[in-house]
Amino acid sequence: MEQECLGVTRRASRGSMKIGITCYPTYGGSGVVATELGIELAARGHDVHFISYAAPIRMGPTTERMHFHEVEVTNYPLFDHPPYTLALATKMAEVAREAELDLLHVHYAIPHSVSALLARSMLEPYRLPFITTLHGTDITLVGSDRSYLPITRFSIEQSDGVTAISEYLRHRTIVEFDVHHPIEVIPNFVNCELYIRGDNSLLRRRWAPNDEAILMHLSNFRPVKRVTDVIEIFARVRETIPAKLIMIGDGPDRGTAEWLVRQKGLSRDVCFLGKQDGVQEKLAAADLFLLPSDEESFGLAALEAMACEVPVIASRVGGLPEVVTDGVDGYLVEPRDVESAARLALDILTRADRGREMGRLARVNAKEKFCSNDIIPLYEAFYRRILDQRP
Repeated sequence: MEQECLGVTRRASRGSMKIGITCYPTYGGSGVVATELGIELAARGHDVHFISYAAPIRMGPTTERMHFHEVEVTNYPLFDHPPYTLALATKMAEVAREAELDLLHVHYAIPHSVSALLARSMLEPYRLPFITTLHGTDITLVGSDRSYLPITRFSIEQSDGVTAISEYLRHRTIVEFDVHHPIEVIPNFVNCELYIRGDNSLLRRRWAPNDEAILMHLSNFRPVKRVTDVIEIFARVRETIPAKLIMIGDGPDRGTAEWLVRQKGLSRDVCFLGKQDGVQEKLAAADLFLLPSDEESFGLAALEAMACEVPVIASRVGGLPEVVTDGVDGYLVEPRDVESAARLALDILTRADRGREMGRLARVNAKEKFCSNDIIPLYEAFYRRILDQRP
């Protein structure tokens, strides 16, 4: 099927597709998933065009099938804040014309789905489909703010397709936003060939020269991640056994976490690495991963650790019970219950057989339920279903 639009011939391809992806290019889970999705799609022969104000953090160099289009926002004295939503919509429409996109896939509802809606309107009479993937805080925090709720609901309802990363998030979106648009759950994923245990001896000798237990945390260090609880849990573990804590990531609560480490006299045992590429190599050196968040719609960092055979202790909130099986590949505790988390951490770390078996099962469960080889085809099938429905 071919249609003429603004002088460009557009095709709804049954083979390879031309896909525009917009996400926040930062260290958060939504940006990581969107970037990894684009990389996987390009590897499968699709043309992927990232459209954002900066190159996504895990994108790597552009290739023949993977492109980056920067959204430039001009500051005008009239505006207190640069009008990013409008600049993004303009760039989306421009890339759609020039690259002959088949569809747009936006990650995070606000403001990306609003920009996609504007871009679609700009391209009429051709109807460029756009898909919105809900990741969590666009619903649980931003979208539930009464000032944003109507526009969030409207942009979801106007999307040609909507996905959510967990059953928890799908249900919460329907209940809190009274959304009638069908929402398909396509969970987050991990490249099981990249995230493996492997040979981690060099990193372990660097971080734990006396073979201490290594605990690890990876996040954007926002308040919801409870990085101070990570320190509190580690402090209790350190009272009983020799241990090291590796903190990966950066964000607003890093300063508070570093201050707490100094207050507790743990500076020699805690290492802050900041933002890192190749996190799979670091995760594979850990004995235990901690994710004591107040809220998680999925828990991608926990899944990445599990794929590297690392058991997880996480909060029993949101979508985490869909990822971590309590008592099998890790433990779930109530949010802010640092005492229980520390006790269970010691149960894993002081019994080598227990930790190894949990780690083995963590890898098995990650491969069975969340391997990219199984999840990416779900997105491809969803794209084609949306394209088939296009008028």
